[in-house]
Amino acid sequence: MEKIDWNRMIEAAKAVCRPRQLSKNSWAASVGAALLTDRGNLYTGVCIDTPCSMGFCAEHAAAAAMVTTGENRVAAVVAVHCGEDGSFTVIPPCGRCREFLCQLHDDNYLAQVYLNEGVFTLDQLLPHRWE
Repeated sequence: MEKIDWNRMIEAAKAVCRPRQLSKNSWAASVGAALLTDRGNLYTGVCIDTPCSMGFCAEHAAAAAMVTTGENRVAAVVAVHCGEDGSFTVIPPCGRCREFLCQLHDDNYLAQVYLNEGVFTLDQLLPHRWE
């Protein structure tokens, strides 16, 4: 696999990050995510925030798009939060997303995650996994 173009991935995550209200209690797209597969394909997704914890994270949406096309090996991931003022902040995947991505392929624990502090593997961000 070629060197990861983090700027391309961040821009892809920002491009889908368009916060909006879906219903009186539900919101979408305050976080955008981009996943790069081992085949070099890029998938994006947004979060959906609903009451009763029935929503899901942007990384889950991007992973669902990836799996829908027949892929499951993640090489890299980045997520951005969209501020109300139009700003963007790179954020780490939550623990649920880290574990979820790891369970989609046995080698996904090696996937690289871009954070402002540097690049880490999912394994570094989620040591002592349950398995």
